[in-house]
Amino acid sequence: MTHAGLDDAYDRLRSTGPEFDGWLSNHGPMAAEALARHGHEDRISAWLDGYCRRLEGAPGRSGRIDDWRAALGDPQRLGDWLGWFEEELREHPWTHVLHTWWPRLVPGIAAGATHGVIRVGHAVRVLRDEGETPARVAELAQGLGYWAARWQPVPGAASPGGPLSANAAVAAVPSIPHQVGGIGSRLAQLEHVDGWAEAQRAIAASSDGERFLRDVVNAAVRRYATHAHGNPVMLVHAATAPNAVLRVLPSLPGDQWAASAAAAWSASAAIHAAYSPATGAAPPTPPATAADAFDRATQHGDEHVIKLADTALDTYSWTGDDLALAAVERAARLVDPA
Repeated sequence: MTHAGLDDAYDRLRSTGPEFDGWLSNHGPMAAEALARHGHEDRISAWLDGYCRRLEGAPGRSGRIDDWRAALGDPQRLGDWLGWFEEELREHPWTHVLHTWWPRLVPGIAAGATHGVIRVGHAVRVLRDEGETPARVAELAQGLGYWAARWQPVPGAASPGGPLSANAAVAAVPSIPHQVGGIGSRLAQLEHVDGWAEAQRAIAASSDGERFLRDVVNAAVRRYATHAHGNPVMLVHAATAPNAVLRVLPSLPGDQWAASAAAAWSASAAIHAAYSPATGAAPPTPPATAADAFDRATQHGDEHVIKLADTALDTYSWTGDDLALAAVERAARLVDPA
């Protein structure tokens, strides 16, 4: 990955807000980072030309946050939260801010349909792997601020501790009774679902947080290949949310890993419960190579397909499982092109 193209994209997107059309998440920075990561930095500018037409300007500040606990999860304070983290990251190293705020934010992992944590995951990955620049630090501030403003716990979250593999645990997640409406109304049903807590506990715990999360991500990607027809956009996040946490783990103190892994699993399981259909379908023929799969996503152009491909290629690199590449093809066939 080169530096200039992605930083230019971050600078270009800096004037846009984390949301548009009332509540939809701005995927621009996340898709741009994925394109750069997979060798398509030259496509970012043209992709943004189309995507930015949908976006809105950044929200202004209404005041200073004096009590962060009271302001957590208040979307009316979005502009204030963005300003808060801009100041925090001017005054402290990004790793210090991350270590301080991650344990405060991760209990609210459902924020913005998990887009808060996903945006932070992309920002941390590039900061750690490619180095610090002002544009990348500013992007981390945007992700953290968005997460804080939309902070929302997964209802009835429970920690792992059972006998099941990730694949079996995902298959055993019970569905909410009414898979209709937006994610807010769907998540609200979880506490009334018989077996919801037990399903989260049924997955086997592990002292290796990275291995545990890889298994959760792999299971979600495989299930997407066969069950994406339930909701091909929202089910992307069952894989990308835990992968975002996985990408942040190496930048966190070890004592934050277990709670992070548990929260990531609960978020993924909640999305499966809210959107996954009862019956699967045969997966499509996968692209021939990982590079072909990502090319398929970039040619399609939708931000969710690009982000799903980014995570699916992680699964493929870990497992060599062609279902990961089939998941990309499934997304490209089911999601409306950009």
